[in-house]
Amino acid sequence: MASVFFDVGVSLDGFMAGANRRPANPLGDGGVALHEWVFRTAFFRERLGLPEAGERSDEDALVRRVFERAGAYVMGRRMFDEGEVGWPEAPPFRAPVFVLTHTPREPWVRKGGTTFHFVTEGADRALALAREAAQGRDVRVSGGADTIRQCIEAGWIDDFTLHVAPMLMGEGLRLFDALVPAALRAEPVAASHSRLATHLHYRVLR
Repeated sequence: MASVFFDVGVSLDGFMAGANRRPANPLGDGGVALHEWVFRTAFFRERLGLPEAGERSDEDALVRRVFERAGAYVMGRRMFDEGEVGWPEAPPFRAPVFVLTHTPREPWVRKGGTTFHFVTEGADRALALAREAAQGRDVRVSGGADTIRQCIEAGWIDDFTLHVAPMLMGEGLRLFDALVPAALRAEPVAASHSRLATHLHYRVLR
């Protein structure tokens, strides 16, 4: 059966977004620096249509594997709102994205194969739709932190990767806040690093 996973950047003190998050300040104060390693890779720069070539490296291959693995995505409305103003006409997902929201909206079709579907029936319905749309490939829970925590608490996550940037944020949105210890048990599968991030892959233990 296809897996459900998340793959996110965090700071050394556990934040995946800084303070003052809003559409005009995506990822909050200092949050973009968590992903500096991603923006240097050739695959991601090509995916965004950026003009300057990126680096071919093990990290480039890592980013490629994550995107090629995902057949559909689930994300929270706040993450969508922050990204909507900045994503290019062809967003990097190139697959169906199911957005958790309380406000109905018609699907938003973008270039490159990305269509955003707005789901008002809850995370379980969004995940069911994503599984169907993924056609046997895996489902990535993109974020934000609240959406990831919902999926952890529901027992839906099979594996995850943390990309730990060597920086402290001090305030903002912590990934694992409010989770009880019993909500997540995991074992390490792989680890690698560069100057900008340490990549830690875990399998969730049932």
